[in-house]
Amino acid sequence: MAKKSVASLQTGSKRLTKAIKMVKSPKTGAYTFVESVMAPDQVNAFLAKK
Repeated sequence: MAKKSVASLQTGSKRLTKAIKMVKSPKTGAYTFVESVMAPDQVNAFLAKK
């Protein structure tokens, strides 16, 4: 499963990171992309989740 963190975004005083993860569907076997914007310290937990 390929995963990567893509961009750093800044809004006001908050630093945010956009993470994109590739997830394989158990039914069809096709890959989909899941995107989320979060604080930088939460990125590793997001990428570790299945």
